[in-house]
Amino acid sequence: EPQRSPLRQWGSRSHLDPLPGDGASAEHRRLKANDDGEEDWKKWGPYVSERQWGTCREDYGTNGNSWEYLPFHIAHQVAYRWGEDGIAGVCDEAQTLCLSLAMWNGKDPILKERLFGLGGPQGNHGEDVKDLYYYLDATPTHSYLKMLYKYPQSKFPYDQLRRVSAALGTADPEYELPDTGIFDDDRYFDVVVEYARESVDDLYLQVSVHNRGPDAADFHFIPQAFFRNTWSWEAEGASERPTMTRLDDNRVAIKHPVLGEFFFSIEGEAKVLICDNETNIAALNGDDKGLRPFDFSGDGAFLAEKVKGVLPFQEYYSVHSRSCDAQCMAAIYSRFFEEGDPRRAMFDAAKPAPPAPMYHATGRIGSGPYKDAFHAFVIKGDEAAGAATVGTKAGLYAKTIVPAGGCSTFKVRLSSIDVPNAFQGFDEVVATSVEEADEFYAHLHGTLEDPEHKRIQRQALAGMIWTKQFYNYDIFTFFEGDPGCAATPSKERRAIRNSDWDHMQNCDIISMPDKWEFPWYATWDLAFHCLPLALVDSHFAKGQLRLITREWYMHPNGQLPAFEWNFSDVNPPVHAWASWRVYQMDKKKCAGLGDTVFLEEIFHKLMINFTWWVNRKDAEGRNIFQGGFLGLDNIGVFDRGGKLPTGGIINQSDGTSWMAFFSLTLMRMALELAETNPVYENMAAKFFEHFLHIARAMTRLASSGQGLWDEEDNFYYDVLTLPGGNRVPLKVRSMVGLIPLFAVEVLEPTILEKLPRFAARAEYLLSKRKDLAGLVSRFEVPGVGERRLLSLLRGFRMKCLLKRMLDPEEFLSDFGVRALSRYHLAHPFVLDCEGERYEIGYEAAESSVRIMGGNSNWRGPIWFPMNYLIIESLQKFHQYYGSDYHIECPTGSGVKMPILEIADEISKRLVKLFEPGADGKGRPALRVHEKLATDPHFKDHILFYEHFHGDTGRGVGASHQTGWTGLIAKLIQARGVTGIEKTEELARQRSL
Repeated sequence: EPQRSPLRQWGSRSHLDPLPGDGASAEHRRLKANDDGEEDWKKWGPYVSERQWGTCREDYGTNGNSWEYLPFHIAHQVAYRWGEDGIAGVCDEAQTLCLSLAMWNGKDPILKERLFGLGGPQGNHGEDVKDLYYYLDATPTHSYLKMLYKYPQSKFPYDQLRRVSAALGTADPEYELPDTGIFDDDRYFDVVVEYARESVDDLYLQVSVHNRGPDAADFHFIPQAFFRNTWSWEAEGASERPTMTRLDDNRVAIKHPVLGEFFFSIEGEAKVLICDNETNIAALNGDDKGLRPFDFSGDGAFLAEKVKGVLPFQEYYSVHSRSCDAQCMAAIYSRFFEEGDPRRAMFDAAKPAPPAPMYHATGRIGSGPYKDAFHAFVIKGDEAAGAATVGTKAGLYAKTIVPAGGCSTFKVRLSSIDVPNAFQGFDEVVATSVEEADEFYAHLHGTLEDPEHKRIQRQALAGMIWTKQFYNYDIFTFFEGDPGCAATPSKERRAIRNSDWDHMQNCDIISMPDKWEFPWYATWDLAFHCLPLALVDSHFAKGQLRLITREWYMHPNGQLPAFEWNFSDVNPPVHAWASWRVYQMDKKKCAGLGDTVFLEEIFHKLMINFTWWVNRKDAEGRNIFQGGFLGLDNIGVFDRGGKLPTGGIINQSDGTSWMAFFSLTLMRMALELAETNPVYENMAAKFFEHFLHIARAMTRLASSGQGLWDEEDNFYYDVLTLPGGNRVPLKVRSMVGLIPLFAVEVLEPTILEKLPRFAARAEYLLSKRKDLAGLVSRFEVPGVGERRLLSLLRGFRMKCLLKRMLDPEEFLSDFGVRALSRYHLAHPFVLDCEGERYEIGYEAAESSVRIMGGNSNWRGPIWFPMNYLIIESLQKFHQYYGSDYHIECPTGSGVKMPILEIADEISKRLVKLFEPGADGKGRPALRVHEKLATDPHFKDHILFYEHFHGDTGRGVGASHQTGWTGLIAKLIQARGVTGIEKTEELARQRSL
């Protein structure tokens, strides 16, 4: 029997959880000890968000503008209600106690203690982090963590970044920190942050500050420990208040009624700073001592000079409003309009509503010093934080002069034990943690030989681990208010978002898409995250998948939550696929013994979700699904997630294909469970039959006879059904038309032999219903190895789709498969409908429209999740058709290859995004700026962007979305384990 672990946390553990037993490395042994419940190595981790301001969960306003309610420029003064943020932050799994960095270059208007970026309305392509930082290394138990922050020695250009971005239009690329020229003469610090542990509650923090510039430079360093503020919101006396107490000049005692006692210390000369992690009401009312990052007074002249005469009136207003300053608005009035000008009323009418009272200032708040006191001490010389002896936030202030080209190192320790020589053996602990991380990854790399592939995979997995986050959001309390607050939240807020999700109580560690740009979970993103996470920690990956299906996440009606801006939005149903794939990966690790308890539990929850889809998203009851947004933000000719401007509904090729994919995956899960419990044979047959009816509907829309497959173009399109009943095919060649490829399953002959009732029902259906049998690709005809194929695509349609997909003039880029055909560059799709004109064209990088915020673009770029599913689907087709079945690739090249080689070719192109280019210009993904791609201190630090330019491969969108772009680690792992051999058995193993 394998070793088992008990159910330890809400939804985070399986009752019967197979564990690796080989003890391959020290890190593997830590994982085993953690999962056995012997040592809680995951108690501490990089769980601190990189942005808590500007989130929906901190928005107590009445207009739904979360960016406006709690913006960056007051974040250092306001105690958050639901979580914390910081640079290189770690905390315990309940985020009771946090540790993060603050620093100062002697010039900035505020301490650098959180990452800066533009809020959604401020950026020309939505929210965008502007600081430059990299995740370099991490182990799954967080026994070793490493990241790099690049800190300019010149004054940080907050206003320049904000104003220039406000003056740009959607046709322009984003204005980034390197574009300001601040790194041009190398006057910056490389701040290398390393965490190491030799026991659970003993954290060693080493910060190495490298001066890359030609002159010596001052560096001020303040590691800070702080409690998440829970006391301001509680009723008086509800719990014992935690404390941080000054012991001497470089040591603080920390006491918490639940977490216990800790000691926070720094090596060498320092000054202890103490304050309370509470809102500074006086600062919010204007008495901020000049500690503000922005100078709003210069906005009006700058924007008027840059924009006047360039943009039309309406676009000028939308651009200008991103400055969020009344004085600037008044300057525009006087510059453009005289008193009495009727156009002035347009501005008046468009003025935003006054902000609601700051809820965060209505709780139980003491006499200070407050959250921003360290800024006041270091920058303004205010002694309050230096004189305080007890509080809830502590800083260890040290400063040094770093010589030109030199390095200064700071050593910090947070420990549950108080030892007289806290830094004795410090170097050995850090060195050992590095060695053990190397050992762990050497075992993972296996036969992988290419050092670049090892680097890419290790940094990708580091990003996956660093982007775990403590996520806290009790929606009932969010709407009703807290007992410790004098103000009661306005009831109007319920009309804004998520009021029908007040059963939700999220208080967990969750894998985020990006802890700055998207510091909230997105369920369909999370599904893809779990595959690369399962490479290093299948236990955590399974816990994530189960968590989202628990009753305090899943809606009572069966819907899975989408994301906090709108939990009711609809994402592709990929949770079943991810659960099945993680189960398979875990089973392979455990020598063929699968965690069927995990599989069975999640199968039952997914059946509830499947029923929700059938009842809510099949408006006409014909197995044609609408879905709406479905994660592909702007891929439609208009916003598919909102009310259609034409009225009616869109019968979606992707929505319907996703449901076929969902059906097949649930069928396959049921077949696996049926091997030990025959009850599941009938359930497998049920999903098999549902798949058949979806396949039928894809071919013909019931009574109309008009299907989603276009016989003239040999492609799948959405169909717009107008209120009068007319149906209009939306002939956009996009990823929507390729998604039918994903609905494919190959059954081994042994499955049908083991499960005769399922085999009999399937054969009966196909013999009795010839109309259905003719739609499903070749189930009745055995393929290579007597395998059976279930697919939406018979051979002809599959070849037609692959012909377009593999055409360089359409979908196939040098770096993967585009989300929209390049055909639309010269031939944009135009829809004239009921007097209105709608248009969509190929946009290789940034989006020119602001659908779903405008920071994501599905009209041309390359996206990893879709490419990964394409690769897996091709591998399955190859299992059936074998090596003798050839397709031309690329289309028009005259070169034909087996389907598996095509999958390999797409995988190679995706990997090429991160490999140094043969042209000497660096990694294509980093060619956002020459310095990032070619400078020796930048070029080997990899950013895993949200998506990539459809022609050049440069990174686009969120720059730290290692989430689903972390799938690169899985692609590289497959190549390392099996190479690119083409035997049938290896092909089967690779698919598994």
